Amino acid sequence: MGTIRVLLAALLIGVALPAAAQPPAPAGPRAMSVQEQQLLGQLREIDGRVSIPNRNAGVLIQPAGRDWRVFQEQTMTWIGGIAVLGMLGVLVLFYLVRGKVRISAGASGRTIQRFNGFERFVHWLTASTFVVLAISGLNISFGRMLLLPLVGHEAFASLSVVLKYAHNFLAFPFIVGLVLTLLTWIADNIPSRADARWFAAGGGLVGSTHPPAKRFNAGQKLLFWSVVLGGAALSASGVLLLFPLQFTDIAGMQLANMVHGAVGLAMIGIIIAHIYIGSVGMEGAFDAMGSGQVDLNWAREHHSLWVEEQVAKGRAAVPPRGARAAE
Repeated sequence: MGTIRVLLAALLIGVALPAAAQPPAPAGPRAMSVQEQQLLGQLREIDGRVSIPNRNAGVLIQPAGRDWRVFQEQTMTWIGGIAVLGMLGVLVLFYLVRGKVRISAGASGRTIQRFNGFERFVHWLTASTFVVLAISGLNISFGRMLLLPLVGHEAFASLSVVLKYAHNFLAFPFIVGLVLTLLTWIADNIPSRADARWFAAGGGLVGSTHPPAKRFNAGQKLLFWSVVLGGAALSASGVLLLFPLQFTDIAGMQLANMVHGAVGLAMIGIIIAHIYIGSVGMEGAFDAMGSGQVDLNWAREHHSLWVEEQVAKGRAAVPPRGARAAE
């Protein structure tokens, strides 16, 4: 029995020693990646130690930065394509189907004042600065992808520097124009019941009837609030980007950058439609912000309720200056 016990003990020791000598099996790479993702999901950022006053320099890993990079490289491309190219495609199709919206009764030869000089100044201040901001912003987002291969590195670098400074400094007069736009026209852009009827009738763009409207129809009110609210979002996010890390941290900067880009592209698409309607899309529309005087028949077709208000106030339509001089 003693011999058997010795042999069994030796056998157990021989089996146990190799197992104990082997190092523990490493966790699979899949398990490690899962743990890493869980860690990054729990931490807002992973910091190191720095000896300089700028504590942001110690940020080693910021998980939200990955989402920001995906947004810039993929999502922004889709938003830009839909907002800009999509809107251009819709307008071309609309022009081919509907054509230019003409004055049904023809020009009357008599005009009525639609906007005074100050109102036109506010419009063109906001419009001109936005156009430059839009062009420079598109270059920031897509210039390296689309423009650089066409003009080369030197020309692209020079152009980008000019557009960068234009984008930074014209932001301030744009904000001024935005505030003046709100104060000048907010009273005329309060929604009313007539707006629902305007939409129901297709706004005169669909069909041949022109629904009654006051000084601004429902479509123009929608444009007004899109510009005011969208411009406010652009202004707030733009100020954060102009003064980096002064009012928020890195995550806030990334969010401001995403909001700025997405809202900016959406507004570019909206303004493209506005430019089309105010120029080649509708006969007589440009005169409103050009000379400030519009043809009486145009005003009656598109803003009949407003014309009635003006007549009631004694602001009758007058013939153009040339016709008056001829008389």
